[in-house]
Amino acid sequence: MRRISLVLILGIIVVMFSGCMSGAGSQCLLFDTTFQEAEWIRDGQPIEFEGELWYPQRGVETFLDYEVYKLGQYKKVDFFVDKVDVRPYNRLYTRFGKNKFRFFEKKKHD
Repeated sequence: MRRISLVLILGIIVVMFSGCMSGAGSQCLLFDTTFQEAEWIRDGQPIEFEGELWYPQRGVETFLDYEVYKLGQYKKVDFFVDKVDVRPYNRLYTRFGKNKFRFFEKKKHD
């Protein structure tokens, strides 16, 4: 009876953690997201970061959560950078769907 209880408990633990195991087909969501972009982003308003304005672009990129680094929050929206990018950053990102990130770029100076 004791052995059956131990096997049952271990089985429950394995099932609980299997959803968060990294592998080809599974991934835990590390960042909260509404899966809908904020209105200010859809309206083309920029993120202000380190004294510069970063404007949303029409493209999106696909990242897994562990491939981005959270830099902060702007108007209640988390923003990120690609983990392999270094300062000065080329792009900032906001997440709006599973593995979908809108990219932002600095306005080019003339």
